[in-house]
Amino acid sequence: MPLDPQARFVLDQIAAQGELDLTNLSPAEARQQFEKMRVPFPGEPVASCEDRVLPGPAGEIPVRVYVPEGAAKPAPAIAYFHGGGWVIGGVDTHDNFCRALANRTRAIVVSVDYRLAPEHRHPAAAEDCYAATRWIAEHGAEIGADGARIAVAGDSAGGNLAAVVSLMARDRGGPALRHQVLTYPVTDADFERASYRDNAEGYLLTRKGMQWFWDHYVPDAARRSDAYAAPQRAATLAGLPPATVITAEYDPLRDEGEAYAARLREAGVATTLTRYDGQIHGFVGLFELFDAGKQALEAMSAALREALA
Repeated sequence: MPLDPQARFVLDQIAAQGELDLTNLSPAEARQQFEKMRVPFPGEPVASCEDRVLPGPAGEIPVRVYVPEGAAKPAPAIAYFHGGGWVIGGVDTHDNFCRALANRTRAIVVSVDYRLAPEHRHPAAAEDCYAATRWIAEHGAEIGADGARIAVAGDSAGGNLAAVVSLMARDRGGPALRHQVLTYPVTDADFERASYRDNAEGYLLTRKGMQWFWDHYVPDAARRSDAYAAPQRAATLAGLPPATVITAEYDPLRDEGEAYAARLREAGVATTLTRYDGQIHGFVGLFELFDAGKQALEAMSAALREALA
């Protein structure tokens, strides 16, 4: 279908400020630019929001813990992994979204500020996210969470990390996860898929941009076949938690997200796939601006509430 008018408006506003091409910037400059793009809406109030650190494989992992009003005691928990191509983004850029997710799921959301590339390349981000998820399972009582009711979720590169943590948890004997939410996830490093060709430029995320992100995260192309980098390459997806997969029509990542959902189903994993026609990469995180983003947020929250009940 045609590009959604709200998506067109956002793209026009970005274009009016000068074309955003992170590939012309250093990683540090790209992080600053991404921070400036934050939507200036006040975040929803929650019962509590606490920054703390968890033990990780290479030192402390900063996290932000959101407890919604009226949360059960103990409450289910969601480990959330932010997007940004493993290079940019953090708990601040996804603060509004995590507040909204906590309120709608009535779960404690733990937003993980994992190590970024290129300073920390693959598998640093994935190992941090897995360590944080395991901590919730083993020590969740410290934050009021039920370690037996955990889901993982993430957008874009964070969707990649949610898929990878699900694989790690299966392969490493736990923790048991109730659900995985993969929002326009990176699942492969194949830039020749049709959605990469059709949406190479002009829709916020570009083919060139994804190549730039991969070059920082996994510069050795031979290592991109590692399932903990590209979960689409896993030998089997059997035994993974049920999944909610969200894709956008005008997104270079559309086809690999849908291919991953297909493989999950083939492996016997209960999977719900929803493509939001007319939408661009990032529309869910911009739920304050996109009606479709609000719809997707409500849909994923309903799936998580049911899974974590």
